[in-house]
Amino acid sequence: ADIATCTPDEAPDILYANASLQWVANHRVVLPRLFGTLKPGGVLAVQMPDNRDEPSHQLMREVASLPAFARWIDPAASQRVAVLPLNSYYDLLAPLAERMDLWRTTYHHPMGSAGDIVVWLRSTGLRPFLDGLPETEWAAFLQAYETRLEQAYPERSNGRRLLAFPRLFFVAKRPAFASLS
Repeated sequence: ADIATCTPDEAPDILYANASLQWVANHRVVLPRLFGTLKPGGVLAVQMPDNRDEPSHQLMREVASLPAFARWIDPAASQRVAVLPLNSYYDLLAPLAERMDLWRTTYHHPMGSAGDIVVWLRSTGLRPFLDGLPETEWAAFLQAYETRLEQAYPERSNGRRLLAFPRLFFVAKRPAFASLS
């Protein structure tokens, strides 16, 4: 089902969204609606990549805007749903929740090469860009992207490159009982 519009047949105890909501628009409407489908005492647990502003993702958009590729790639491909600032998720759900915990963590993945970073992102962040290109242009696009990654992610002391991968997490619990006020 489409996360943006689905409604469970029965109120669930938990809704768990792992790396999916970053593809869904209008978090200010969707998240309170999903939270409202929970049973009293139910929990909404969310993890989303928060890497849109990382060089890995900025460079995707930069390469897509090059004249060699821009004619095929819909500008909308560059506009992945913006993950809201952490405080916005708190302000959105805390008034509805009995309890809310949220945090942001950046994982650093040691990668063997810039090419390994391309492989890592090819089926996720790069997908909207590649989908717009004829397959005959994929190699050129990926090479232009990899060349830029070489500069953005220099080799570390052991020859590997560190790919920063920020993630946003929050867990909100619905009140177990309705307020009597």
